[in-house]
Amino acid sequence: MTQRPLDRLIRPQTIAVFGGREARRVIEQCDRMGFAGEIWPVHPTLDAVLGRRCYRSVEDLPAAPDAAFVGVNRMLTIDIVRALSARGAGGAVCYASGFSEAVAELADGVALQEALVSAAGDTPIIGPNCYGVINGLDGALLWPDQHGMVRVERGVAILTQSSNIAINLSMQRRGLPISYLMTAGNQAQIGLSDLALAVLEDPRVTAIGLHIEGFCNVQTLQKLAMRARELRKPIVALKVGKSEQAQRAAVSHTASLAGSDGVADAVLARLGIGRVATLPELIETLKLLHVTGPLKSNAISSMSCSGGEASLMADAATGRAVDFRALKAEQLPALRRSLGDMVTLSNPLDYHTFVWGDLSRQTEAFTAMFEGDYALNLIVLDFPRDDRCDAADWMTTIAAVAAAAKLTGARAGILATLPENMPEAIATQLIADGIVPLCGISETIAAAEVASRIGAVWHAPPPLPLLDMPSTTGEIETLSEAVAKAELSSAGLTVPLGATASSPNDAAEQAQRLGFPVALKALGVEHKSEVGAVVLNLWDRDAVRNAAERMASVASGYLVERMIERPVAELIVGAVRDPVVGLTLTIGAGGILVELLEDSAILALPATKADILEAISRLKVRKLIEGYRGGAKSSLEIVADAILSTAEYVVKNAARLEELDINPLMVLPENRGVVAADALIRLRR
Repeated sequence: MTQRPLDRLIRPQTIAVFGGREARRVIEQCDRMGFAGEIWPVHPTLDAVLGRRCYRSVEDLPAAPDAAFVGVNRMLTIDIVRALSARGAGGAVCYASGFSEAVAELADGVALQEALVSAAGDTPIIGPNCYGVINGLDGALLWPDQHGMVRVERGVAILTQSSNIAINLSMQRRGLPISYLMTAGNQAQIGLSDLALAVLEDPRVTAIGLHIEGFCNVQTLQKLAMRARELRKPIVALKVGKSEQAQRAAVSHTASLAGSDGVADAVLARLGIGRVATLPELIETLKLLHVTGPLKSNAISSMSCSGGEASLMADAATGRAVDFRALKAEQLPALRRSLGDMVTLSNPLDYHTFVWGDLSRQTEAFTAMFEGDYALNLIVLDFPRDDRCDAADWMTTIAAVAAAAKLTGARAGILATLPENMPEAIATQLIADGIVPLCGISETIAAAEVASRIGAVWHAPPPLPLLDMPSTTGEIETLSEAVAKAELSSAGLTVPLGATASSPNDAAEQAQRLGFPVALKALGVEHKSEVGAVVLNLWDRDAVRNAAERMASVASGYLVERMIERPVAELIVGAVRDPVVGLTLTIGAGGILVELLEDSAILALPATKADILEAISRLKVRKLIEGYRGGAKSSLEIVADAILSTAEYVVKNAARLEELDINPLMVLPENRGVVAADALIRLRR
């Protein structure tokens, strides 16, 4: 069933409220925020609430309300939503709990949630089990509690599944202008992505922040990301839930590497949605994006009047994809002229206190730094307590930053190392002046990294659409290694020259035909090395026969293969099915290094050769492929071609493939190719 648009629900002119205490609070919050529309309380016995006439039922209302807050028990909620739908309401927030989130305590929770969705029909409902919506642009609230928001003319939208986290975020004092604050609760009908798509179209919304406990509909998330790119409105996500890997992780190494959190990383990166790790990082990144939008590069500058702060800035960049790029030669004369001979010119730059309180010289110094073509220019400046100190010189520094930014057109931010040292009033004024007020060094560096990554994705051609892979059904069949390799060979991968055998004597005969040395493997065993089901470097018939006899108790047959020459590197390449995202591709250091190094990258599918090359470039094992310390080397292009063949096999067989594991994929020296030495494939019948 096609749902009605969310416009009336999130930007209402008329609001109906159902219930007692919670409904009264909704009216109080609307009055406090200056809502200019009509509010219609509905109550079975009261005549008026806060000076407004009470109606007895949905049918008694003057008209179909644009939005409704349903703050009654879970049973009555269903009846009211059914009546609202029949009346043609624009939508409702369902406050009550006791639905699918409480299935462990209430056996009927899932059934009641299904009944609620059925009762709504095509009428949009948010929740159940949620606080609802705050529209800070129009002062319209479907919200039964206190909050810290004020009316704004433009700002970021924040959407979360958690009502309490929403309240906490509303209480921030860091100057972030919030246009919408929404909670999705159980997402019975409308998910976070649906809400985000609706607010994205409001021209007053500058960026979107998502707090995601679990992916709901990846295809809707993809639609959101593409629309955000079209409108040039960046999205940042705080994805929580670094859960245990799926139970099938014991079957293959790929599954153990591709935990759900790694898959989330890959999907968000592919879609150009920035990912942060904490709520403070979310706030600071949204502030940066609200003021500057995505950054054109990861090159940033920093100036402070303390060597200690300069060192903290430099250290914070370690492990982050930001670049304190060296100063350009043309910047040096002006910096030297304004700062004097005793200052070491570098980035990050400690400009000492020689120009402190001097508007002209500070402006000249900041201008020289801002002319370095950095994507973001930071001035480290902690403000003094206004109850004990005089901040006049700090205001001079603000004026110098503003003047330098205006002269150069550069993006600038003022960074307080401690959040409490950035007064909210100053943060608000800085944003009005086009300067980003930032709190916390590590949070600021994280924000710059995320903003530059979004910029890089937007600068590149749009990514391929994610593979739409519904869950498969049917019994899982594990192919024998011989059959799995035949499949991969047909897909264009090189596999060792080999043959199957039914007995120890047959294995010896096949080895003689193939030529020594050979490897012998027992068929029908998934973890061969753990039970002695693989023996390498066998040089004669007797050695093959004896080895086959030793593994006869676990073997359903044998695979005899010519030994592969010593590789320059061993990789693991595989695919595993995530329950929400579907199949993703994993690339990493293989062989015995899988668990030791945990050196891997995950790619959403389908993947291009460029995607694969970029993923390989992030691996430590790349150095071996390129010839570490003068050793034998191969070609990243050859490796990427082999992995691309694997990715194409996965996409082609996505309807049935449950799991693929090639470990090791041996990279041979001197560009002699890549060979799949071992393979596991599991398919649905």
